[in-house]
Amino acid sequence: MLRRGDIALAFYPFAAGTGGSRRPVLVLQSDVYNQSIRNTIVAQITSNLARANDAAHLLIDLSTPDGQQSGLLHDSVVSCLNLATLREDRLDRTIGRLSDALMLQVNDCLKAALAIA
Repeated sequence: MLRRGDIALAFYPFAAGTGGSRRPVLVLQSDVYNQSIRNTIVAQITSNLARANDAAHLLIDLSTPDGQQSGLLHDSVVSCLNLATLREDRLDRTIGRLSDALMLQVNDCLKAALAIA
């Protein structure tokens, strides 16, 4: 079972609605729902660092201990502007996990992206 904070490989849909690609994603959904339904809400992870300083994005720096436990191969950005609900059969294996400290920062990124006070 996937848990909130896990980084997994997934078939992530293109925004245009047709096709997609295999890429890392961050599981955002609560563990209560991860146990009870067959879909999960995820955020796209990209190695394009152009928006690393934007409030709705979180930089994962592999030179830090938190970054090293992510399982990612390159410095990357979690985009809280690119969310998707994926069926569990679209999610492959877990490659790493974000620390509780980074997940608190993800919460702030989600608040910025969704205008939640």
